[in-house]
Amino acid sequence: MDEYDLSLFHLEREGINLKLKKGMDADEIQSLIRMQQASAPQMIAASAPAPLASAALQDGSVPPALAANEKEIASPMVGTFYRAASPEAGVFANVGDDVSDESVVCIIEAMKVMNEIKAEIKGKVTKCLVEDGMPVQYGQPLFLVSSD
Repeated sequence: MDEYDLSLFHLEREGINLKLKKGMDADEIQSLIRMQQASAPQMIAASAPAPLASAALQDGSVPPALAANEKEIASPMVGTFYRAASPEAGVFANVGDDVSDESVVCIIEAMKVMNEIKAEIKGKVTKCLVEDGMPVQYGQPLFLVSSD
């Protein structure tokens, strides 16, 4: 499918019905665009990410309050969170790693586009709040970083 740039293959023959699909079709993409456009006013109204204390984690629990020297790295978009560039690659940021403004800490996939997310703060990663491959929302805390 990659070699011939196919997104859909369907074969019906003598009682065999085989359908292979790669990615999303045009209807699914249009549906996602409409959903994002409908939520755009809410995203614009949120001038800053929600405070960590009121944000729920993937498992539904509420994370502990931020320490005085901690800041959060929040998701700038809706998408799927990945800690590494590929399943074989090492993670971008582990607990205990030092990060700078330009350090890539994760990737968020949105509509089949991989977006590198930079820390935009300097410090040491103290906690990763999202599991690899999980969906994330705009403003959702991804990492905690200590400025010590």
